[in-house]
Amino acid sequence: MSIPVDEFSDLPLARLRQYWGYDSFRPLQREAINCAMQQRDSVVVLPTGAGKSLCYQVPALCTDRLAVVVSPLISLMKDQVDSLAASGISAASINSSMGEAEKRLVAEQIRRGELRLLYLAPERLVLESTIKFLQNARVAFFAIDEAHCISSWGHDFRPEYRQLNSLKTHFPDVSVHAFTATATPRVREDIAIELQLTNPQVLVGSFDRENLLYRVYRRTEVLAQLREVIDRYRQQSGIVYCISRKEVENVAETLNRCGYRALPYHAGLSNQDRSRNQDDFINDRVDIIVATVAFGMGIDKSNVRYVVHAGMPKSLEAYQQESGRAGRDGLQSECTLLFSGSDLILWKKMTDSSQPGAGALLDAMYSYCTRTSCRHRMLVEYFGQSLGKSNCNACDVCLEELPLLPDALVVAQKIISCVHRLEQRFGAHHVAQVLIGSKAKRILDLGHERLSTWALLSDHPASAVGTWIGQLVDQGFLVPSGEYSVLRITDLGRQVLRGETIPVLYQASVPQPRKSTECRDDWAGVDSGLFESLRALRRQVAEEKQIPPFVIFHDTSLREMARQRPSKVVSFGSIPGVGAKKLADYGVRFVESIIQYCSQHNLPLDQPGQTSHAFNDKGDSSGGSLTPTKVVSKVKLDAFAMFSQGLPIEEIAAKVGRAVSTTSGYLSQYIQEHRIMDPSPWVDPATAARIRSAVNQVGALERLGPIKELLGEDYSYLQIRVVVDCLRVEHFRDHRPIQ
Repeated sequence: MSIPVDEFSDLPLARLRQYWGYDSFRPLQREAINCAMQQRDSVVVLPTGAGKSLCYQVPALCTDRLAVVVSPLISLMKDQVDSLAASGISAASINSSMGEAEKRLVAEQIRRGELRLLYLAPERLVLESTIKFLQNARVAFFAIDEAHCISSWGHDFRPEYRQLNSLKTHFPDVSVHAFTATATPRVREDIAIELQLTNPQVLVGSFDRENLLYRVYRRTEVLAQLREVIDRYRQQSGIVYCISRKEVENVAETLNRCGYRALPYHAGLSNQDRSRNQDDFINDRVDIIVATVAFGMGIDKSNVRYVVHAGMPKSLEAYQQESGRAGRDGLQSECTLLFSGSDLILWKKMTDSSQPGAGALLDAMYSYCTRTSCRHRMLVEYFGQSLGKSNCNACDVCLEELPLLPDALVVAQKIISCVHRLEQRFGAHHVAQVLIGSKAKRILDLGHERLSTWALLSDHPASAVGTWIGQLVDQGFLVPSGEYSVLRITDLGRQVLRGETIPVLYQASVPQPRKSTECRDDWAGVDSGLFESLRALRRQVAEEKQIPPFVIFHDTSLREMARQRPSKVVSFGSIPGVGAKKLADYGVRFVESIIQYCSQHNLPLDQPGQTSHAFNDKGDSSGGSLTPTKVVSKVKLDAFAMFSQGLPIEEIAAKVGRAVSTTSGYLSQYIQEHRIMDPSPWVDPATAARIRSAVNQVGALERLGPIKELLGEDYSYLQIRVVVDCLRVEHFRDHRPIQ
């Protein structure tokens, strides 16, 4: 029986305030909760840190029935149950680590109607004995966590999840709700089919994690590269992912010798060692866990400040989920990926070739590593969404951290000329092999060693040449075509051959992160000393209660305490994340600690809270963490000033000493930041109208290639980009289809 949502419209929000201490829902949480309360099947895709668990925990508290949650790992069940108990919610799990007496106790609680949530592994749920027991337990709904595991098209297929398709047979009147952080449209469809969902509501949140800063480096000196990231977040939690077990052991041992607190985690360790190391990390007894991909799904730790991949992940789905372990509390965090071409070869050897789409997943991941487009944009577009802004201000590309190639025009002309000499009949790999002077059998059989472009870039490795080809594709100078991605030269590419346009190419060397980059200032108004004092108190309380520190309070709550410094328990209750039970359990102790610290350091109490994240341009004075700030180059500012005067792009490019393509990139940012919807200063009205019409025919703003193909040679990529950027501003302002 469904709950009439209109009648109890405020009940979910009341439960949220009572148990979790928050005043509003995040995007799509309310819609997902309504599905559970109305008994309508659903597929909910929300990124890590977007609050998926509340989508089934809140409606479980709005009924007197039992909600059953399917979870793949015991550790994840334990963390969820501990967190719920700390908030005063009756929940339990039944798993293989429990004794028979413990299981009987949980069963008795269910019979008496005392539990609101029960966590089970998929293989236990489908047991005949479990099915029969639950058929008499008045189940409200089933929530399938990590639901992508049911799809063979996903990155983490688990056969035991396929057995869950029997739920609809055994419980025909009970709704089923699938939850996952990573699912392409194909995987979402597969989930609904495999679970036999009935007309499911599909809710997909934004895949863009705005609080994550993405960087991608070619792997050179691994230890030095790791330490550069770790040292920015001293004594804070971080994860280092490695491809092999041996690498995990070596990296963990080396980091410990260098004075860091690190532990290994991989499938080759005993269950006892893995459990102990994970427990030490969860409870902040060590700062760093070095792990294979065996570590991650079961981690609900909210205060991971950085994730470093010391090798390329096997798919963008895996990368989205693993890097998403950072910043689950919404605070600024960093994701750094170190890769080399050998990673791709290693993964292809390790991957089951019979798995559908395995090769395509690897190729998409390698493309992310080697291309120089906005990292946030590449990720969201992979999952079928649009970023909605030209500059994310939170990746190495948009922050202009990548070192420019000084002779970019010459290198680009050699590459495009080689494509021409090959009669535009070969893909990027073959072009790169010709340019480096390869004497491979295929090159010699085709006589391509006799081409004038053979060995023109022999002083560069094939990986670098391949990267530059990808950059030329990104910027519209070359375009892959057909089933075999044969490279074709665009009109813009021919301009490069004539020297009329200079592309932007980046060196294949290691980029240098800026000391300051634009991001949210999560430390504004926070006293770092008080924050550390509260962290110590939280750790002490957690040890007393034998639960993870983040179960007590998230870092976001601690920072707000150190910002507002409440002197009374009643005002402490207004801190986000402080529900009724936590107020009763910890309020007096934390308020006393705040008063004592402020008295010793002459700090004022009862300060106003921060209602929104803010930027600053003075750097971090907190001393507690690296707080990036906004830095805009003088060249860009000069270009922006000239854009406001309506000067032609070519003229501005000459005045600021940048390539037209670089200047057009500045223009994209200018249009976005100043919400420009009229392209007429740079594109004449008749041309703009024709481009707009072509956009409507194509029906999408994400890719310029199809629009250019429809318009023909009389319209340049530069003109198309300006009009499309203005349309994006208009579209996202009005939230309506392109007209």
